[in-house]
Amino acid sequence: MKENKVNKVVKIALVAAIYAVLTVAIAPISYGPVQFRISEVMTLFAFIDPLYIPGLVIGCAISNFFSPLGIVDVFVGTTATFLSVYMISKSKNLLIASLWPTIFNGIIVGAELYFILKLPLVITSLQVALGEFTVVTVAGYPLFKLLQKNQNVLKALKM
Repeated sequence: MKENKVNKVVKIALVAAIYAVLTVAIAPISYGPVQFRISEVMTLFAFIDPLYIPGLVIGCAISNFFSPLGIVDVFVGTTATFLSVYMISKSKNLLIASLWPTIFNGIIVGAELYFILKLPLVITSLQVALGEFTVVTVAGYPLFKLLQKNQNVLKALKM
């Protein structure tokens, strides 16, 4: 029993670390109105198992410490990710699940950029949403459909 808990904590920590590293490593395109966080593909892990949610949220919070928006992005951007992964975990359809980051980040991060940087709200929200849609739905959805076909991979990914 204790070994299983340790296994889960290790997986959560790995997910958080990988998310943060992938985001910070491509920092010029991870932040701002036009962002393509490759790490956002990982949000679909919440569709496979909701136990990934803490790792994804922690990874997002860590990476947002490096955001040009500072501590505000740690709270605002991380809230958008939490809402996204929570709704992904509640979704029954992978395609629908892949749209939640587009919706929440487009609205919440778009508004954050509007209020802090005084960028145009609608255009900025659409830019953020487009980046999320490209990474999570266009790239992530087919990747996760492929993963779902392999029972060994799914078994390994389940916490």
